[in-house]
Amino acid sequence: MRDNGIEPIIIEYLKSIPSQVNFKSIAKMLNKRPLDFVRKSELDFKDNNIDKILDNDDAMIDAMQKYPKIMERPIITKGNKAVIGRPPENILELL
Repeated sequence: MRDNGIEPIIIEYLKSIPSQVNFKSIAKMLNKRPLDFVRKSELDFKDNNIDKILDNDDAMIDAMQKYPKIMERPIITKGNKAVIGRPPENILELL
């Protein structure tokens, strides 16, 4: 982003955990369900049986708020759109 003259605003998601409203907004901007932007290999995901609630969007948002490490990252937003920054080339969609 900086190479394109954009200074990002970085939100430290472990210090400032997104609210349920924020997670719903992120899902809408990504055009994805919560199950589509969680890290299924993360220990918090595995240790807390989150795989059992994948089809329940509200429960998934609750789980992401309780265990924010399971959220895919980085997520880059611009206006009303967002992308997951892995691979980094995804970010170019917003520029």
